Amino acid sequence: MSEVPPVMLSAITCDRVIFDRISGMPSIINIVQVVNSVNFPLRHSELVFFCELTNGHGQTEVEIVLVDLEEDDKVLFNQKKTVEFRDVRHILTLALKMQGVVFPEPGEYRFQIYANGTMLGERRIVCRKVEKPPQKDADGGVSF
Repeated sequence: MSEVPPVMLSAITCDRVIFDRISGMPSIINIVQVVNSVNFPLRHSELVFFCELTNGHGQTEVEIVLVDLEEDDKVLFNQKKTVEFRDVRHILTLALKMQGVVFPEPGEYRFQIYANGTMLGERRIVCRKVEKPPQKDADGGVSF
């Protein structure tokens, strides 16, 4: 494993990533920066953490961690994978699909990415509690 950490070019949370069958290029669908919910804890059905790394050297252990900043960086999710950089100019694309991630309460969370134990960067996601909108009556009026 290389001692030189790669460089993180981008980090995005989204609903979906579609890879073109011919070119292999990714399309990021519905970027997620803020999640609104009436109730907490919130179980998010599906979320994708997308990132691009470059300047890597050979085999590198990559770890993606989701932490709760308001709970002393409590780890909510983590996954490790060993990846291979063919050369330093190679751009490695990672799209980690997570199903059923639970956000325990409103607040700020961070996706952190590590390479061989060195933090490369992080991406913030905010969960907000919102009020349920008033329901409309059959005649179009608002019920409280």
